[in-house]
Amino acid sequence: MIHPLPSTCERALLERFLKAEAMALWAVRSAQAQDVPPGVLQFLRRHEEEEAQHLKQFEQLLGVRSHHKTVLPRVPSQWWALAVHLYGYETLGLEFAKLLIELRADLISILKDEEVHVGFFEDQVRAILVRGGSAADGARRTAQAWRRRLPGTVDRYLDGESLAPFRDELRRHLLGAVDERFVTVGLLARSEGRDASIVEAEG
Repeated sequence: MIHPLPSTCERALLERFLKAEAMALWAVRSAQAQDVPPGVLQFLRRHEEEEAQHLKQFEQLLGVRSHHKTVLPRVPSQWWALAVHLYGYETLGLEFAKLLIELRADLISILKDEEVHVGFFEDQVRAILVRGGSAADGARRTAQAWRRRLPGTVDRYLDGESLAPFRDELRRHLLGAVDERFVTVGLLARSEGRDASIVEAEG
């Protein structure tokens, strides 16, 4: 459990969430062009609408306009890899939402939406793993590769003067939260999450 951040961190968290919402919006749009299971496409379309609403809300709060991509980012074409990719980033977004709500309780609807998104992709990942076979093996390999890249992503999000005094604690908290979800759903063995945290601490 992390200690609540001071009000001096509010704008930094809003700015990070604006960036995260923009990235999520682009990723979800790109995901809709892939071959996904029945029912997933409908959820992705609704998800895109919600992310667009969130993005507009954060732009208004900050008085800025986010950069709009003309070329969508590349995402995995195989559903078992794409599901892990989206699940991981949604999990990270949920943890940032929890931090933000400590300072802005009026944004609780954002947290509720993030919980729904994470829950959906968690169910999709769990279904892939339960079926087993090459898709499950591929999902676990994808999770391991994604987790190795995560510290760099977190470090970029935690850059900034107001977050500096809390950066180490926030980093441990965010990485630990993702590890716990990945372990619980069956994407990582507990030793893999623990070993990754040890390597990061030593580095």
